[in-house]
Amino acid sequence: MRTVIEGAAVFAVDRGSTEHDTGYVIINHGVIEAVGAGSAPDKGPVDRRIDGRGCLVTPGLVNTHHHLYQWATRGLAQQSDLFNWLTTLYPVWAGLDEEVTEAAATAGLVRLAETGATTVADHHYVFPQGAGDPFTAVVSAAHRVGVRLHAVRGSMDRGRSHGGLPPDSIVEDTDDALHGTEVAIERYHDPAPEAMVRVAVGPCSPFSVSPELMKGAAELARRKGVRLHTHLAETLDEERQCQAEYGCTPAEYADRTGWLGDDVWLAHGIHLSDDAVSRLGRTGTGVAHCPTSNARLGAGIARVRDLIEAGAPVGLGVDGAASNEDGGLGVELRAATYLARLRGGPDALTARAALWLGTMGGARCLGRQDEIGSLEPGKQADLALWRLDGIEHAGIADPVAALVFGALPPVRLLLVGGKTVVEDGTIRTVSDVDTATALRRASFRLARRAEANR
Repeated sequence: MRTVIEGAAVFAVDRGSTEHDTGYVIINHGVIEAVGAGSAPDKGPVDRRIDGRGCLVTPGLVNTHHHLYQWATRGLAQQSDLFNWLTTLYPVWAGLDEEVTEAAATAGLVRLAETGATTVADHHYVFPQGAGDPFTAVVSAAHRVGVRLHAVRGSMDRGRSHGGLPPDSIVEDTDDALHGTEVAIERYHDPAPEAMVRVAVGPCSPFSVSPELMKGAAELARRKGVRLHTHLAETLDEERQCQAEYGCTPAEYADRTGWLGDDVWLAHGIHLSDDAVSRLGRTGTGVAHCPTSNARLGAGIARVRDLIEAGAPVGLGVDGAASNEDGGLGVELRAATYLARLRGGPDALTARAALWLGTMGGARCLGRQDEIGSLEPGKQADLALWRLDGIEHAGIADPVAALVFGALPPVRLLLVGGKTVVEDGTIRTVSDVDTATALRRASFRLARRAEANR
């Protein structure tokens, strides 16, 4: 199908930061054919023509860190820091199964799509005994919703009996974790430019994973040619534990275990020294910045501007909905801007820089900067058309400022590979009513299981 969007403001997020007050985007067979100012040229038949007046068209947003299963456990541990939050919720997550995971993942992906996300990196690391195949459940949910998925096959091999935080019932043997990860890569990873599913290797964190698993996972990822993802430097508790156990900072530990490089992106990266920031920049190691989750848990404010200036790729992440009950990606544009300014002053992050983080920054973290993240000919037709003609944005002349600083606009149209996923603010690929019903049932079942096992 050949689609033309015209009459909209355009922010391409390309190398030239191209903007058009009034412009067009032409899509042909799922790929961007042309982007320009004024009216679209007549270059052949058009199957669908969209009047974008009153709207802003941007690349689809890229979510670089999430835990979709957590949509079934929102609203818990409301006054906890990270370690206490985890120890409260791990026993609840011990009741996860394939059905609950798919219901939670579907709901989370719907929310992400309705807030502008076309690509989602999900880090699933909880595999309770007898839970079926929750990893496949996430892949299935993404297929039905219609967004691109970077499925991070996570793992933990360090339960409470070995000094970790999670119960032993939800961790894996080291060899089993590596085998399960390799199976996931072989079954689901697609390296093609238009891929809807890619797989990454993702041991959870230094405090729930052994050094053997960290090293083995890095070796596996590089042997298979896939990317690596883990949590790092999220809290001061993590810093203290890493110093006590390994005699180094989390960033130094990552370096020792083979976890720095341009095929790695790290979640959070809050508590980084000047040397660590420089090291991430030199190695091209990415950071998934999760402003709302970091604030919800009181973890701290990441050094986003410093990381960018050092040359490290930085994208935005929503993180699990249990530490970010909103669960939307568009709102993270404003959250990232405000937290950066709390740390570095009013010029620390502009509206356009925030939108870059949410698009091209995220694409760089996932190694897809040549395929998605900007509106350029030859790239995948992943884009969001935002409505700015309501009272919430009336009088804001700058459409990018309206998107970032104003109320999150309704998504007039969300396309993934040229296919409609959201239209007029509503998901079109699945039933939002059925999705909400399934999530309520899954949350109820999970809560009852946790109560029964106390």
